[in-house]
Amino acid sequence: MMSVVQSNGINLHYEERGSGDPLLLIMGITAPGAVWEKHVAYWEKSFRCILVDNRGVGLSDKPPGPYSSAQMADDCAGLLKHLGLSDVRVVGVSMGSIIAQQLAIRHSKLVRSLVLMCPWARCDRKAKDIFRHMMDCKARLRPEEFSLYVQLLIFSKASFDDDSGYEDMVADRENAALDPTPQPLVGLEGQAEACIHHQVLDLLPDIQQPTFVLGGEVDAFTPQWMTREVAGAIPNSQLHIYPGSGHAFHWENLEDFNHRVNQWLLEN
Repeated sequence: MMSVVQSNGINLHYEERGSGDPLLLIMGITAPGAVWEKHVAYWEKSFRCILVDNRGVGLSDKPPGPYSSAQMADDCAGLLKHLGLSDVRVVGVSMGSIIAQQLAIRHSKLVRSLVLMCPWARCDRKAKDIFRHMMDCKARLRPEEFSLYVQLLIFSKASFDDDSGYEDMVADRENAALDPTPQPLVGLEGQAEACIHHQVLDLLPDIQQPTFVLGGEVDAFTPQWMTREVAGAIPNSQLHIYPGSGHAFHWENLEDFNHRVNQWLLEN
């Protein structure tokens, strides 16, 4: 079921799948909620999955930025309040993980537990320059060329070496040119600014909810030190690093990841 809600001054698009306790899923930079498909197909058997299009992408409004992780968390809080929900499990990937952190910090009563995938609490100079370069690439490259740039950031060598996986990647690049609702530059710029300026390391010890932090050993986009720093700052968090995997470890280890996170969510 797809719907739109007025939240924090914008129209926020979301979809609901499955039944059970509510599970809010927050995607990363450039990606609409539909990109959760390979995980929702599994998790919807256990949970009422709520897939949100963040501001700046998909069918949600795309106002000029800059955005902030706090602002985008308030977007999600408005959605949960509209649905009459609290004590919600939350999974966030990459930019979605910084939104999830802020949701727990700013609206703690709405959050029951957190799964933070390839998160960061602050950007160093290299990370900031990667996001700035992403904006430059978006402004200058054709959609299929920008798709390749993102793939180079998120997939490990193992994915490029796998024949069937690589065929899928090539197809995804070609399909990028056919996207009926492509993210405009203004949306990406707003999101990238939120990523660059996310700075909550001193606030993470306030997160008391059960938290599962996951990362990829060879993530070139948001490196392992970022993931470990977040896990180390949140009291009693659990950490899992996927060996030989990149930023897209959740696709590179799909079956293990879906089952591992589903089991953790059932217990937390």
